Amino acid sequence: MIDESYIRELLRTRQGRLYHREGQELEFKEQFNLAGLADYFRDFAAFANNRGGYLIFGVKDKPRELGGLSRTSRAQFEKIDPERISGYLLDIFSSEIVWEQASIEYRGKTFGVFRVHESKCKPVIARKDEGKDQIIKNGEVYYRYGGRTQRIQSAELELIINQRIDQNNRHWLDLMEKIGRAGPQNAAILDTENGLIEKGASQILVVDQDLASKLSFVREGEFQERTGAPTLKLVGDVVPVESVEVVKHVKQNLTKEYPYSATELAAAVCAGCPKATQHDVWRAIGDNDLKNNTRYSAYNFRNKSQEDRFRDTGHIPAATPSIYNQHAVDFLVKVIGDSKA
Repeated sequence: MIDESYIRELLRTRQGRLYHREGQELEFKEQFNLAGLADYFRDFAAFANNRGGYLIFGVKDKPRELGGLSRTSRAQFEKIDPERISGYLLDIFSSEIVWEQASIEYRGKTFGVFRVHESKCKPVIARKDEGKDQIIKNGEVYYRYGGRTQRIQSAELELIINQRIDQNNRHWLDLMEKIGRAGPQNAAILDTENGLIEKGASQILVVDQDLASKLSFVREGEFQERTGAPTLKLVGDVVPVESVEVVKHVKQNLTKEYPYSATELAAAVCAGCPKATQHDVWRAIGDNDLKNNTRYSAYNFRNKSQEDRFRDTGHIPAATPSIYNQHAVDFLVKVIGDSKA
């Protein structure tokens, strides 16, 4: 669901001009036009391949001022059929793009908003040509850089591929660890997609697919016949499984995920790219907005209240340090090396 208060913050002005600039997660458009869907879809894919983002319609260009949607644009925006748009996106791109739409009233004007979520299956690849002048081309991958959408560069594509491999490897390692701890003879497979709990060829519990997504587990001793949660009643012979493990993905300690301080990052980059200077590193961090990209860095808040305040308001407390990971080192070595080649 789109947070209207957050959108109003993005539309905040100072001396008549927008306070927030376009960036990796924000794109402004003056009006909405159904004829420009391919252009918007290109931005959808770019946001999905990065961290997600917002397209906001009703903002004038040069200078950036609040104009609101015209009557025609508003009518077209509100006629959008989400099912048809999702169908188009599935037809054009290789992976599902999750998005939301809302009309926001602000200062007596109406603004159209698309929110695009970060894709869980990257890269999102165009699989057909689409739009005027083929603005979307078969086989291309789009990515959000600063305030622009363009074809992905090698460094970001390589990072996405490596992250996908790492994620898959972690899933396998986690699963093998759980099986090893429980013992293969005690392990069972819960297939949430097909609604199966399987332990050997002869011990299978089949659950209706619609029901599988609604199942809740009730703690022992907490079941109440009348006031308790809805419970699945099993009729017939049920073969018990000796051990069932529910695996939760728990976020690791930040310092393990992001082991480099800013100074250590600069030293590692300069070691990997002898032509680089510390000034080059600071400039590349700013130019590529690395501090606001969790693929490369994280804010090391001093306490939980600071983190909660940042999550609620988007405001970074003064002097909050950023910490970085190996992906940041590799990315900066590549970017700075290419610039000095």
